[in-house]
Amino acid sequence: MSSLSHEKAFELSNPSGLYDPRSNGYSHLAQVRSGARLLFPAGQGGEDHEGRLSPIFAEQVAQALANLQTALQSRGASLNQVFKLTLLIVDHSEEKLRTWGAEADRVWGAALKPACTLIPVPRLALDGMLVEIEAVAAVLE
Repeated sequence: MSSLSHEKAFELSNPSGLYDPRSNGYSHLAQVRSGARLLFPAGQGGEDHEGRLSPIFAEQVAQALANLQTALQSRGASLNQVFKLTLLIVDHSEEKLRTWGAEADRVWGAALKPACTLIPVPRLALDGMLVEIEAVAAVLE
Protein backbone atom coordinates (compact mmCIF):
# COMPACT_ATOMS: atom_id res chain seq x y z
CA MET A 1 0.00 0.00 0.00
CA SER A 2 1.32 3.44 -0.87
CA SER A 3 0.20 6.49 1.10
CA LEU A 4 1.06 10.15 1.54
CA SER A 5 0.04 12.62 4.25
CA HIS A 6 -0.81 16.19 3.21
CA GLU A 7 -0.06 18.60 6.05
CA LYS A 8 -1.48 15.96 8.40
CA ALA A 9 -5.11 16.94 7.63
CA PHE A 10 -5.68 13.79 5.57
CA GLU A 11 -3.99 10.69 4.20
CA LEU A 12 -4.32 9.37 0.64
CA SER A 13 -3.70 5.71 -0.12
CA ASN A 14 -3.97 2.96 -2.70
CA PRO A 15 -4.70 -0.21 -0.72
CA SER A 16 -3.22 -3.55 -1.72
CA GLY A 17 -5.64 -5.61 -3.78
CA LEU A 18 -6.77 -2.65 -5.94
CA TYR A 19 -5.22 -1.63 -9.26
CA ASP A 20 -2.76 1.28 -9.31
CA PRO A 21 -4.81 4.34 -10.43
CA ARG A 22 -1.96 6.86 -10.51
CA SER A 23 -1.75 7.04 -14.33
CA ASN A 24 -5.42 8.07 -14.36
CA GLY A 25 -4.80 10.89 -11.89
CA TYR A 26 -6.38 9.71 -8.63
CA SER A 27 -6.04 7.65 -5.44
CA HIS A 28 -8.47 5.04 -4.13
CA LEU A 29 -8.87 6.30 -0.57
CA ALA A 30 -8.72 9.49 1.48
CA GLN A 31 -8.89 9.53 5.27
CA VAL A 32 -9.50 12.90 6.96
CA ARG A 33 -8.00 13.38 10.39
CA SER A 34 -9.99 14.56 13.38
CA GLY A 35 -9.94 18.32 13.87
CA ALA A 36 -9.55 19.20 10.18
CA ARG A 37 -11.58 22.11 8.77
CA LEU A 38 -13.35 21.09 5.55
CA LEU A 39 -13.84 23.35 2.53
CA PHE A 40 -16.52 22.64 -0.10
CA PRO A 41 -16.06 24.99 -3.07
CA ALA A 42 -18.70 24.95 -5.79
CA GLY A 43 -17.87 22.98 -8.91
CA GLN A 44 -15.47 24.97 -11.05
CA GLY A 45 -15.60 25.10 -14.83
CA GLY A 46 -13.10 26.34 -17.36
CA GLU A 47 -14.37 29.94 -17.51
CA ASP A 48 -11.83 32.70 -17.17
CA HIS A 49 -12.55 35.66 -14.82
CA GLU A 50 -14.66 37.28 -17.56
CA GLY A 51 -16.73 34.13 -18.13
CA ARG A 52 -15.09 33.11 -21.42
CA LEU A 53 -14.64 29.42 -22.25
CA SER A 54 -11.90 28.01 -24.46
CA PRO A 55 -13.18 25.41 -26.93
CA ILE A 56 -10.16 23.22 -26.05
CA PHE A 57 -10.71 20.58 -23.35
CA ALA A 58 -7.15 20.71 -21.94
CA GLU A 59 -7.36 24.50 -21.57
CA GLN A 60 -10.69 24.23 -19.76
CA VAL A 61 -9.23 21.63 -17.37
CA ALA A 62 -6.25 23.88 -16.59
CA GLN A 63 -8.53 26.89 -16.07
CA ALA A 64 -10.96 24.92 -13.88
CA LEU A 65 -8.04 23.88 -11.65
CA ALA A 66 -6.81 27.49 -11.54
CA ASN A 67 -10.33 28.60 -10.57
CA LEU A 68 -10.44 25.95 -7.87
CA GLN A 69 -7.06 27.18 -6.56
CA THR A 70 -8.43 30.75 -6.44
CA ALA A 71 -11.49 29.63 -4.47
CA LEU A 72 -9.37 27.65 -2.01
CA GLN A 73 -6.83 30.45 -1.56
CA SER A 74 -9.68 32.75 -0.47
CA ARG A 75 -9.87 30.58 2.67
CA GLY A 76 -6.14 29.98 3.16
CA ALA A 77 -5.99 26.61 1.39
CA SER A 78 -4.52 25.24 -1.85
CA LEU A 79 -4.92 22.38 -4.29
CA ASN A 80 -2.45 20.40 -2.15
CA GLN A 81 -5.13 20.23 0.52
CA VAL A 82 -7.76 18.69 -1.77
CA PHE A 83 -8.47 15.08 -0.83
CA LYS A 84 -11.61 14.38 -2.93
CA LEU A 85 -12.58 15.33 -6.48
CA THR A 86 -15.60 14.77 -8.66
CA LEU A 87 -15.00 15.35 -12.38
CA LEU A 88 -17.91 15.94 -14.74
CA ILE A 89 -16.71 15.56 -18.32
CA VAL A 90 -18.83 16.15 -21.43
CA ASP A 91 -18.51 13.35 -24.01
CA HIS A 92 -15.84 11.57 -21.98
CA SER A 93 -13.20 9.53 -23.83
CA GLU A 94 -9.89 7.79 -23.11
CA GLU A 95 -8.15 10.79 -24.70
CA LYS A 96 -9.84 13.12 -22.20
CA LEU A 97 -8.83 10.77 -19.37
CA ARG A 98 -5.19 11.00 -20.52
CA THR A 99 -5.52 14.79 -20.65
CA TRP A 100 -6.86 14.78 -17.09
CA GLY A 101 -4.01 12.51 -15.93
CA ALA A 102 -1.41 14.82 -17.45
CA GLU A 103 -3.01 17.89 -15.87
CA ALA A 104 -3.22 16.12 -12.48
CA ASP A 105 0.50 15.29 -12.78
CA ARG A 106 1.25 18.94 -13.57
CA VAL A 107 -0.65 20.13 -10.49
CA TRP A 108 0.18 17.43 -7.92
CA GLY A 109 3.45 16.11 -9.35
CA ALA A 110 4.62 12.72 -8.10
CA ALA A 111 2.40 12.93 -5.01
CA LEU A 112 -0.66 10.72 -4.71
CA LYS A 113 -3.62 12.45 -6.31
CA PRO A 114 -6.95 13.08 -4.54
CA ALA A 115 -9.56 10.34 -4.44
CA CYS A 116 -11.76 10.94 -7.48
CA THR A 117 -15.00 10.02 -9.19
CA LEU A 118 -15.27 10.80 -12.91
CA ILE A 119 -18.81 11.11 -14.27
CA PRO A 120 -19.37 11.32 -18.03
CA VAL A 121 -22.21 13.73 -18.82
CA PRO A 122 -23.95 14.83 -22.03
CA ARG A 123 -23.91 18.52 -21.08
CA LEU A 124 -23.00 20.99 -18.33
CA ALA A 125 -24.53 24.31 -17.23
CA LEU A 126 -23.17 26.52 -20.03
CA ASP A 127 -22.96 26.06 -23.78
CA GLY A 128 -19.39 25.05 -24.60
CA MET A 129 -18.55 23.97 -21.04
CA LEU A 130 -16.58 20.69 -21.29
CA VAL A 131 -15.53 20.02 -17.69
CA GLU A 132 -16.54 20.84 -14.12
CA ILE A 133 -14.37 19.97 -11.12
CA GLU A 134 -15.84 19.68 -7.65
CA ALA A 135 -13.45 19.32 -4.72
CA VAL A 136 -13.32 18.88 -0.97
CA ALA A 137 -10.25 20.14 0.91
CA ALA A 138 -9.11 19.64 4.50
CA VAL A 139 -6.91 22.01 6.50
CA LEU A 140 -5.75 21.89 10.08
CA GLU A 141 -6.46 24.90 12.27
